Amino acid sequence: MYHLVCVNCGATYPADEILYKLYKMRHLLAVKYPLDEIKVTRAVWNKRPLSVWRYKELLPVHGEPVTLNEGGTPLLPLKETGGRDGNPPPLCKTRRMNPSGSFKDRGMTVGVSMALQLNKKSVACASTGNTSASLAVYAAKAGIPAVVLLPCRQSGCRQSCTGADARAKVISIRGNFDRALEMVHDLCLSTVISAQLINPYRLEGQKTIGFEVVDQARPMSRTGSCCR
Repeated sequence: MYHLVCVNCGATYPADEILYKLYKMRHLLAVKYPLDEIKVTRAVWNKRPLSVWRYKELLPVHGEPVTLNEGGTPLLPLKETGGRDGNPPPLCKTRRMNPSGSFKDRGMTVGVSMALQLNKKSVACASTGNTSASLAVYAAKAGIPAVVLLPCRQSGCRQSCTGADARAKVISIRGNFDRALEMVHDLCLSTVISAQLINPYRLEGQKTIGFEVVDQARPMSRTGSCCR
């Protein structure tokens, strides 16, 4: 069973506790796992499709995840830049091919999955673009309400959150993003979970990009071709 650790002071907290008072103080939480108790092999991972949930043993979600098959995006060589001194060209991990078209999907699948696991009734975020679009889609998939606070009127953001497949409640506020973020923290009481990046569970989803790059780069180093 994982637990939460304050990165500022090292204090530990139960896995099922959502600590918005720490967010208010700008202290971040990290998810810590008993790595010596995790039993998984490379052979098991290799049998699964390349995606966020290929690495589910290193994620906090215990049941079925809220997923739209995110992750597994291509790792492409930037041939135009070329290599120097005989070295291969640098690689680029593309992320626009995620389900919502947002690079935030990798973290949002874990964040919304954890909202259900922690028995939260809705999710909320402050955003001007990618976060809100991603949250709206995953909340719709999970069947729970999503609230988005916009610090200004942005039609593109509003449309991406309220389309046929993503019916989030969008509220325009007076003030900047920081004010919207404060309001989200005030909103996130007992039945609402914040979907901001300071949510440690979203960060857990984001970390899987590193695992994917390693898995994709291995065959590329042997064949020189891209891998998905």
